[in-house]
Amino acid sequence: MNINKLIPVLVLLLVITPVSAYDIAGISLPDKQLVEPSAPELSLNGAGVRSKLFFDIYVAGLYLTQPLDSLEAIEQEKGAKRVLMHFIYKEVSKEKLNAAWWEGFENNLSNEAFNALKPQIETFTGFFQDTHKGDVVWLDYIPGSGTRISLNGRPIGSIPGETFYPALLRIWLGDKPVTSGLKKGMLGID
Repeated sequence: MNINKLIPVLVLLLVITPVSAYDIAGISLPDKQLVEPSAPELSLNGAGVRSKLFFDIYVAGLYLTQPLDSLEAIEQEKGAKRVLMHFIYKEVSKEKLNAAWWEGFENNLSNEAFNALKPQIETFTGFFQDTHKGDVVWLDYIPGSGTRISLNGRPIGSIPGETFYPALLRIWLGDKPVTSGLKKGMLGID
């Protein structure tokens, strides 16, 4: 075969071959996610690493129906959403993980909002056990249903209603996020 004829074919294959949208801390996050079979496909908005002290705990990716760079815009977008957490630390105990959830909610909600959501936060934290390196948690917002929590692709619980998921997003994207670098990463801001 003539090499001059083969070059355009190879270039075309390189252009259409799917690649991972984002590689971070040794984890490849897919560029697309499907929350529900009937819902539109979500695209990776941004990602980052949650570190504490000198340890990387998990890689988090935010998936949305369209690119958005602020919490306000994300809250106004009524479509499906996903936060993907890929744990890279050897083990995070249920107690430490749940303490971090409570702290994140308390730091980013008014006293009134925090107190109103306490029953849902209690239910939410009850779904979690110890996490291990390689575990993947999906935190999905499903319009008309609420928040679905999955571990390694298997649903482990849900919180009905429209108010919990925006509060959950504030843990990473609020005024006092777990880390500012992770907030910027998830919002696609560098």
